[in-house]
Amino acid sequence: MSETAAMEAAPVGLPHARVPHALHHEIEQFLFDEAALLDEWRFRDWLDLMAQDIHYTMRTTVNAQTRDRRRGVQPPTTWIFNDTHFQLERRVARLETGMAWAEEPPSRTRHLVTNLRVRPTASPNEYEAHVNYLLYRAQKERDETIYVGRRIDRVRRMANAGVAPGWQVCRREIALDQAVLSSHNLSVLF
Repeated sequence: MSETAAMEAAPVGLPHARVPHALHHEIEQFLFDEAALLDEWRFRDWLDLMAQDIHYTMRTTVNAQTRDRRRGVQPPTTWIFNDTHFQLERRVARLETGMAWAEEPPSRTRHLVTNLRVRPTASPNEYEAHVNYLLYRAQKERDETIYVGRRIDRVRRMANAGVAPGWQVCRREIALDQAVLSSHNLSVLF
């Protein structure tokens, strides 16, 4: 059975459903380029990669007792971000003013995305990209913060007339491993 036939036979949304290697590589390169834009403070270019209908969320991990998890009892989720494209645009505009006190001097960041697993979705031009995520942030002389977690992105292939197709993020769900954040602010983009 060819790789394409195997892909079509695999049910959508199951953990073993796979995409062709070329598509996996294309999405991987897109995510690497997106991370580089953030590290280079090219926020407008980064914002162009976010779909107009994006749902951008980040939450911390909530500690729960093993006995409660087994019974399905979960504490309420603590949302840090629950943003739309408009809210992301406002955050970018604020950073561009040079008047964002939390980013003076500007943070130096490294966004690392690893262990990429790409899964097809019910929408033919959308895929889920599951990654492990690490954001290292340094500011001033001794201010360092590391954020670690997992991220699920839904990426959409965009077909532009006369232009090579590109990708946009239409959903981003970040779940940090930390239960408590020790950072003095969250002014950087994830």
